[in-house]
Amino acid sequence: MNLSMEVHDKDDVLELALIGEIDAYTAPSLKETILPLTEQANKTVVVDLEQVNYMDSTGLGVFIGALKSANEHQSELRLTSLQDRVRRLFDITGLDSIITIDSTVRGGD
Repeated sequence: MNLSMEVHDKDDVLELALIGEIDAYTAPSLKETILPLTEQANKTVVVDLEQVNYMDSTGLGVFIGALKSANEHQSELRLTSLQDRVRRLFDITGLDSIITIDSTVRGGD
Protein backbone atom coordinates (compact mmCIF):
# COMPACT_ATOMS: atom_id res chain seq x y z
CA MET A 1 0.00 0.00 0.00
CA ASN A 2 1.39 3.35 -1.04
CA LEU A 3 0.56 6.98 -0.62
CA SER A 4 2.11 9.68 -2.75
CA MET A 5 1.93 13.33 -1.79
CA GLU A 6 2.49 16.59 -3.65
CA VAL A 7 2.55 20.03 -2.04
CA HIS A 8 1.81 23.18 -4.03
CA ASP A 9 2.30 26.61 -2.44
CA LYS A 10 -0.09 29.19 -3.90
CA ASP A 11 0.26 32.39 -1.87
CA ASP A 12 -1.80 31.87 1.31
CA VAL A 13 -2.97 28.40 0.22
CA LEU A 14 -0.94 25.24 0.62
CA GLU A 15 -2.41 22.42 -1.45
CA LEU A 16 -1.59 18.84 -0.49
CA ALA A 17 -2.65 16.33 -3.15
CA LEU A 18 -2.78 12.71 -1.96
CA ILE A 19 -2.86 9.61 -4.14
CA GLY A 20 -3.30 6.10 -2.77
CA GLU A 21 -4.38 4.68 0.57
CA ILE A 22 -4.16 6.12 4.08
CA ASP A 23 -3.68 3.40 6.66
CA ALA A 24 -1.39 2.41 9.53
CA TYR A 25 1.47 1.93 7.07
CA THR A 26 1.19 5.27 5.24
CA ALA A 27 -0.18 7.50 8.02
CA PRO A 28 3.23 8.31 9.58
CA SER A 29 4.55 9.81 6.33
CA LEU A 30 1.30 11.76 5.89
CA LYS A 31 1.68 13.11 9.42
CA GLU A 32 5.29 14.14 8.70
CA THR A 33 4.11 16.04 5.63
CA ILE A 34 0.89 17.66 6.85
CA LEU A 35 1.88 18.90 10.32
CA PRO A 36 4.58 21.33 9.12
CA LEU A 37 2.04 22.77 6.67
CA THR A 38 -0.51 23.43 9.43
CA GLU A 39 2.17 25.09 11.57
CA GLN A 40 2.43 28.03 9.14
CA ALA A 41 0.34 30.89 10.51
CA ASN A 42 -2.30 32.51 8.32
CA LYS A 43 -2.19 29.75 5.71
CA THR A 44 -5.03 27.60 4.45
CA VAL A 45 -4.06 23.96 4.00
CA VAL A 46 -6.27 22.29 1.39
CA VAL A 47 -5.95 18.50 1.28
CA ASP A 48 -7.16 17.01 -2.01
CA LEU A 49 -8.42 13.48 -1.34
CA GLU A 50 -9.89 12.85 -4.80
CA GLN A 51 -7.47 10.00 -5.49
CA VAL A 52 -7.61 8.41 -2.03
CA ASN A 53 -9.83 5.35 -2.27
CA TYR A 54 -9.22 3.94 1.22
CA MET A 55 -8.63 5.36 4.66
CA ASP A 56 -8.77 3.74 8.08
CA SER A 57 -8.98 5.15 11.61
CA THR A 58 -5.24 5.84 11.61
CA GLY A 59 -5.81 8.34 8.82
CA LEU A 60 -8.64 9.96 10.75
CA GLY A 61 -6.23 10.38 13.65
CA VAL A 62 -3.73 12.18 11.42
CA PHE A 63 -6.40 14.63 10.28
CA ILE A 64 -7.54 15.25 13.87
CA GLY A 65 -3.92 16.02 14.80
CA ALA A 66 -3.59 18.30 11.78
CA LEU A 67 -6.78 20.15 12.75
CA LYS A 68 -5.48 20.69 16.29
CA SER A 69 -2.17 21.94 14.90
CA ALA A 70 -3.93 24.30 12.50
CA ASN A 71 -6.03 25.74 15.31
CA GLU A 72 -2.95 26.22 17.50
CA HIS A 73 -1.04 28.02 14.73
CA GLN A 74 -3.85 30.23 13.36
CA SER A 75 -4.02 28.36 10.08
CA GLU A 76 -6.97 26.59 8.48
CA LEU A 77 -7.43 22.97 7.40
CA ARG A 78 -9.83 22.05 4.60
CA LEU A 79 -10.44 18.67 2.98
CA THR A 80 -11.72 18.47 -0.57
CA SER A 81 -12.91 16.02 -3.22
CA LEU A 82 -13.52 13.06 -0.92
CA GLN A 83 -14.70 9.84 -2.50
CA ASP A 84 -17.96 8.52 -1.01
CA ARG A 85 -16.25 5.72 0.89
CA VAL A 86 -13.82 8.10 2.58
CA ARG A 87 -16.50 10.75 3.16
CA ARG A 88 -18.62 8.20 5.04
CA LEU A 89 -15.82 7.76 7.60
CA PHE A 90 -15.97 11.46 8.43
CA ASP A 91 -19.78 11.42 8.51
CA ILE A 92 -20.06 8.31 10.72
CA THR A 93 -17.51 9.58 13.24
CA GLY A 94 -18.98 13.09 13.31
CA LEU A 95 -15.67 14.61 12.18
CA ASP A 96 -17.47 16.27 9.28
CA SER A 97 -18.86 18.72 11.84
CA ILE A 98 -15.42 19.86 13.05
CA ILE A 99 -13.29 19.58 9.90
CA THR A 100 -14.24 21.71 6.89
CA ILE A 101 -14.99 19.47 3.91
CA ASP A 102 -15.40 21.02 0.46
CA SER A 103 -16.64 19.27 -2.65
CA THR A 104 -13.92 20.71 -4.90
CA VAL A 105 -10.40 22.14 -4.67
CA ARG A 106 -10.53 25.86 -3.92
CA GLY A 107 -6.96 26.78 -4.88
CA GLY A 108 -5.74 30.36 -4.86
CA ASP A 109 -8.56 32.80 -5.54
